[in-house]
Amino acid sequence: MKNILEIHGVNAGYGSTNVLHNLTIDVAEGQVTALLGANGAGKTTTLRMISGMIERTGDVRLAGESIAALSTEAIVRKGVAHVPDGRGTFKRQTVEENLRLGAITRRPSADVRQDQEMVFDYFPILKARRMQQAGLLSGGEQQMLAVGRALMLRPKLLLLDEPSFGLAPLIVQEIFEIFRRLNREQGTSMLLVEQNAEIALNFANYAYVIETGRVVLGGTATDIKKDDQVARAYLGY
Repeated sequence: MKNILEIHGVNAGYGSTNVLHNLTIDVAEGQVTALLGANGAGKTTTLRMISGMIERTGDVRLAGESIAALSTEAIVRKGVAHVPDGRGTFKRQTVEENLRLGAITRRPSADVRQDQEMVFDYFPILKARRMQQAGLLSGGEQQMLAVGRALMLRPKLLLLDEPSFGLAPLIVQEIFEIFRRLNREQGTSMLLVEQNAEIALNFANYAYVIETGRVVLGGTATDIKKDDQVARAYLGY
């Protein structure tokens, strides 16, 4: 199976503080990979590193092509869509305007309008709220909008940072069911950072556990769930 993303021997951080140490992670094409770890382990930093938001050294490849020296804008144009923690919607703009901003790197065309309708198919509530300011949406609706905006890029790789954070269990269940549909129907590759390890491992094909910026365990999600250390630390049994 081909890898859509390959991270080998990466070091990255903020200023003089190094957070990631010799990080090596692969994401298989069309698959979901989860990144688990305690707060401060380097999960969000990993996604920011992939997006070119922080300084890094080492090898980062998207579909076999190095993106390690590219700017964030260039990485987005290559097909990496990042849904950050905190959702990052433009609160004063309408739902529809937010979606159009997601396609800003693409030329206006009928395809963009078709993709907007595709987003509305996955998230019907957004169609009903299309003329509403994003800041007036509920937390779950804002999360849906953030994902929908990312999909407007037609991404090769979707980076999801804590999509369940602050949401009611039923909303989380609904959103992850939509993620399953996206992966199944669109073949969208995903790298998921998720504090709820049980949700992440039930959704993902593969998983890595990182501690203090280093990978300490990796394998199929099924095997990771069976690991006693993971069960005690992250699954509560």
